[in-house]
Amino acid sequence: MLKFYFNKAPNPMKVSLYLEETGLPYELVPVDTLKGDQHSAAYRAINPNGKVPAIEDEGVRVFDSNAILLYLSEKTGKLAGESKDRGEMLSWLMFIASGLGPFSGQSVHFNRAAPEQLPYAINRYLREAQRHYEVLDTHLKHREYIVGDAFSIADISAWGWIDKAKVVLGDQGLAPYANLQRWFDRINSRPAVEKVRNIGKDVNFKSDLDADAQRALYPQNFPKDVSLEENTQVF
Repeated sequence: MLKFYFNKAPNPMKVSLYLEETGLPYELVPVDTLKGDQHSAAYRAINPNGKVPAIEDEGVRVFDSNAILLYLSEKTGKLAGESKDRGEMLSWLMFIASGLGPFSGQSVHFNRAAPEQLPYAINRYLREAQRHYEVLDTHLKHREYIVGDAFSIADISAWGWIDKAKVVLGDQGLAPYANLQRWFDRINSRPAVEKVRNIGKDVNFKSDLDADAQRALYPQNFPKDVSLEENTQVF
């Protein structure tokens, strides 16, 4: 059975939605990134980048959410889109993987998690996140789905981040993006989404972003030869 390494962050949520939409059987394996589970030798053997999500499928490891979506859709033929739309599919998946996701994540980090409020960084990443939302909003003006005429992994991939619009953009969320709001409402009303929101609800993930959690999430911010107590002073 497929093993799915997850937590409740946007990227694992994408894979959760694919699995629930397609009904593929899987074993859920929680990875608590605030406790540092992602840095264990066992998990690094699955994902050497030390991030979630990842899967193991009959001896095959796949990591990075969009790689997983591509792998599973190509293997099963489910939600892969039409062959004639292959170029569009790859383009939008890369747009999400290299733009929408990273800029959204950095916007959240510098606005909510960074130890200092740096106006340039806050503005830079927020404006880039907004620009990516605008690109999607324009694309969806006369469309129901991101690629082709049917729900696909492109919609699943975007949903994982657009679901966090108020966290990324502030309280206005999707209000300035009418087309994107319409698309999101359509995707968010799918029965599988409710199932996804309940996945792992019995898992007690750490929620406190204390010094240990900061070290686990952002180990590159800390000199390797300095103790945790000293590291908390430089974070």
